Amino acid sequence: MQSLYFTESFNFKVCAASRKEKYLLKKLSSKGKAYTLDLLGKKAQQAPCHPPPGPDPAVQSIINSQTLWDEMLLNKGLTVIDVYQAWCGPCKAVQALFRKLKNELNEDEILHFAVAEADNIVTLQPFREKCEPVFLFSLNGKIVAKIKGANAPLINKKVINLIEEERKVVAGEMARPQYMEIPLADQSEEDLGEGQYESAGEAYNMAIIKPDAVLRRKNIEIKEKLMEYFVLNDEFETEKGFVIEIQDNMFLPEEVVREFYSHLVDQPDFEEFVSFVISGISCVLIISQGEEQELIQEDIQPQSESEEEEPYDRPEETHVKFAPMMIKKKRDSLEDYLERQHMSEFCDVEDDVSKVSQFVDILFPNFKAMKSMNIQRTLALLMPEVYEESKDDILNTIQNEGFTILMQRQITLSEEEARTVCKNYENEEYFSRLIAYMCSSPSYALVLLRENGVEYWKELIGPKTLEEAFASNPESLCAQFATGNFPINQFYGSSSKAAAEKEIEDFFPPQSTLALIKPHVTQEQRMEILQSIKEAGFEITLLKEMHLTPEHANKVYFKITGKEFYKNVLEVLSSGMSVIMVLTKWNAVAEWRRMIGPVDPEEAKLISPDSLRAKYGIDILRNAVHGSSTISEASMSISNVFTEVNLEDGEEH
Repeated sequence: MQSLYFTESFNFKVCAASRKEKYLLKKLSSKGKAYTLDLLGKKAQQAPCHPPPGPDPAVQSIINSQTLWDEMLLNKGLTVIDVYQAWCGPCKAVQALFRKLKNELNEDEILHFAVAEADNIVTLQPFREKCEPVFLFSLNGKIVAKIKGANAPLINKKVINLIEEERKVVAGEMARPQYMEIPLADQSEEDLGEGQYESAGEAYNMAIIKPDAVLRRKNIEIKEKLMEYFVLNDEFETEKGFVIEIQDNMFLPEEVVREFYSHLVDQPDFEEFVSFVISGISCVLIISQGEEQELIQEDIQPQSESEEEEPYDRPEETHVKFAPMMIKKKRDSLEDYLERQHMSEFCDVEDDVSKVSQFVDILFPNFKAMKSMNIQRTLALLMPEVYEESKDDILNTIQNEGFTILMQRQITLSEEEARTVCKNYENEEYFSRLIAYMCSSPSYALVLLRENGVEYWKELIGPKTLEEAFASNPESLCAQFATGNFPINQFYGSSSKAAAEKEIEDFFPPQSTLALIKPHVTQEQRMEILQSIKEAGFEITLLKEMHLTPEHANKVYFKITGKEFYKNVLEVLSSGMSVIMVLTKWNAVAEWRRMIGPVDPEEAKLISPDSLRAKYGIDILRNAVHGSSTISEASMSISNVFTEVNLEDGEEH
């Protein structure tokens, strides 16, 4: 008889049992009894009861009542909670990890571990009768994250990240991040029940563009190809075939590389390949393909014109024309499309839903929460009169409404830009005067982030005219800040998510600058600097590590090669490997110069103590980092360093 013994670890070790069979065992075992299941006869038989071992009280505190749960929420710092069911006990698979984290991090004041029995705690009712481990992360009494499954690498990463943040907060090095408390039960779980809870994730593909291809800018080509791919929907309208949901250039963790490329593990050079992938930045794309559509393509078939007219009106020789005929063909898979575009050699794809879901949890831990809450960016514009009179009050209102201001700038619009934001008034008699005014005085542009950001901003600013605003929405910004010589809404917002992304790029065009981390900076400090760069909103577009010989250094420091002190600069650069990067964001040159601080670290400590040179610089030569001073200098330096020939030089080192 093929049988299954029901234990606390059955969710991981039992593959032959169906979900229904597991559910049966859970029900039968709800009173502390153990059973075996005949997988052929589908009969459950009582077996000797061996209660699951409990947690180590030296590591995990035990929460088995609502009172204890409420007391736990008073903990200072981070509490990691293993939510378990009485019939299976706490998850043994992670107890060693928790013990390791407790010992290595040594933060007993701000790091706690607990086990919580869902059956006896009202708050944890959504987790009752679930056959998958769940780990909750409580930060100062607020549940900020949830991980399903005994995913040790993900749990480890989440704990370390949250503790690092908490350390910086306690030390006064950063403001406390404003985390939103997550719901314990997803809407889909409440609607669809346990089956939906156990099923993994979304229909995403994950693509990795390896370091050598990133250096050759193949990631840019691939993203452009993906954005060019359109299909026809059922209404014969074009829709994007692929949507890049999230993208990032990053150093991939070794465990992710090994799992992603596990199908190559038997190759003789696998270890060398793993070392290569983790040695530089890869471009990671999370891509959705939407619902399975059918692509409508045009085919041809001959049709004689003689069918359209009487034969006696035609010449003897009949001419044949081709009439369009629609045929249906399924859209490309991501791999097929990249193959057809001759890009597959640079880009590796994973399309297994559950694997992609796990990778997303590790690499982009906030992505799913943001996606489920529909976090959106939108462009907002304050027109000249309202900007001049009420800017500060409006910015306070924006923040009070829950928006995060990602970027902001004063801008005098071109005629084309003015026509875009005033298109609602193009049929009005004052349109020409309005455009002239918009182009002669500064406006204020912002990029705002919020749940349902596009629609929320449109609702907040109100209708397009003052008359409508006063009549139907007197609480709108249009009505509250009514001003000026035109009877219009003095605020603008993007009409859709797609329009917002395009307008943001138009009003805040990306700019690139060259950045360098000098040899004396330790590996740990380098990783801290790279993390600071990403937190500041820069994209690390290109990166390579290389030994800067005088020939290479001249291409970066060409402005000072004739200075007397330059030989000292060369001496510092020749002492080891430097990290050279191209950083991209709006206003990148000025933003990077502000971030690195004054040239002399001692001066930086006085006037810009949070700058990179203040934190990591030693003296005026070993001042940790370098950046281009002007846009033209940045462009020339990038062109000098990141050419095909120089890329090969860098790879040799």
